[in-house]
Amino acid sequence: MTTVLKNVVVVGGSYVGRVLLIEPHSHFHHLFTFPRFAIVPGQEHKAFIPYSGLFSGLPNAANHAVIQARVVTVHPRHLDLDREWQGSKQLPYEYLALATGTTLAEPAGMKHDEKAAAVQYLQRHQDAVKRAKSILIAGGGAVGVQMATDLKEYYPDKKVTVVQSRARVMPQFHEKFHELIAKRFAELGITLITGTRVVVPPTGFPTDAAKPFDVQLTNGTTVPTELVILATGQRPNNGLVAGLEPSSPGSLINPENGFVRVRPTLQLLDPKYPHIFALGDIADTGVQKAARPGMGQAAVVAKNVRALIDGKEPTETYVKNPAAIHMTLGMKYNVIFRNPNEAEGQTEPTIVEKQDGQEDMAVEGFWERSGIKVNNPQQYHL
Repeated sequence: MTTVLKNVVVVGGSYVGRVLLIEPHSHFHHLFTFPRFAIVPGQEHKAFIPYSGLFSGLPNAANHAVIQARVVTVHPRHLDLDREWQGSKQLPYEYLALATGTTLAEPAGMKHDEKAAAVQYLQRHQDAVKRAKSILIAGGGAVGVQMATDLKEYYPDKKVTVVQSRARVMPQFHEKFHELIAKRFAELGITLITGTRVVVPPTGFPTDAAKPFDVQLTNGTTVPTELVILATGQRPNNGLVAGLEPSSPGSLINPENGFVRVRPTLQLLDPKYPHIFALGDIADTGVQKAARPGMGQAAVVAKNVRALIDGKEPTETYVKNPAAIHMTLGMKYNVIFRNPNEAEGQTEPTIVEKQDGQEDMAVEGFWERSGIKVNNPQQYHL
C-alpha cells in the first residue's frame, strides 16, 4: 500500500510554528531577548537561532522542511510564495496552521529577515543608547518596563522616563503588578508618567542622540530627551487571509481588534475552512498574547490535525488560564506573576520574586532546546 504524503503547512516560525514551516526570517527570532540585547552589548548574536536543528532527531525528519519564504496570499487549498520552492511559487496544502503573530516596533521586533542585518541593527541601537544621556520609552507594557529597568541598572547615570497611556503599567494584570513595578522604578530612579501618550512626529524621532529635543505628550506637556524608544504594542499580521472569501462579514477577522476568529478547536470560525487553523498571537482567543499560551495552542492544533487526517472530528480545545508572565526587572531581579484564578475562587495574584537573572537571559539553553548543540562560542554567530 502506498502512503500519499499530505502537506501540513505552518505559516510563521516563532514560538508556536512547526512540518512544512514557511518563515521569511533566516533564523528563529528569540523575541524575549531583544529588549535586553538592544541595550546590553556582546550578546546580540545569540538572539537569532538557526532552524537547522528544528526537525533533527525525528524518525520522519526527511518529510519535514523549513522554507525560507514569505507567504503572499492564503488560498483555500494553496499558498502563494514570494519566491520559488522546488520550482514553484505555489504550495498546495491539506491542512494549514496560521501562526503569523503580530508586528512589534523595533527593537522589540526586527524588520530584517537575515541574521547579519538584524545583529547590526541591535548593535547600532546599543550605540545610540550608550550615547544618550536621557531616554524616553513610549509604552508601559512588558517591553517598555523591561527596557526601562535594564537601562537604569546597566546605565545608572542616565535619565530614564516611561510614558504609559493607561493609569497603570501592565494593565492586563492585577493591580499589584503595577504596584510592584512602580516600587522597582522608584528604587532605580525611573520616572513614570501615566494617563497620556507620546505624540510621534510624521517623520519620527531623531536617532543620533546628538542633542536634546522635546517630546510632545497628548496632555499638552513636553519631556526633554535625547532618545525615544517605541514600545507601543502589537499589530496583528492578518493580511494573509485576504485570499479567503468569508461566508459572512466578520467571519474571518474580528473587526474590533484585527485578530483571526477561531473556534475553541482553533479551526477558523468561518465554516468554509475547517482545515485551516490559527493559533498564537494572531488568533482571537481572548487569552493572553504570550509564548506559553501559544505553545499550548500548538499542541491543540497538532491533535486536531491528527484527528482530521484520521477522518475524525477535532475535539481538542485550548484552555483559558489566567494571564501570567515571567519578566525581568533588571539584570538579575526577575519575577513570576500570575493573575488570580477567579474560577477557583482566588482573589490574590501569585508572585514569585527571584535574583537569578543572567546577562544573556539564559538564551544558550534555548539553542540546545532548538536542536543546536554548541561546542564552540563561535557557533552562536552562525
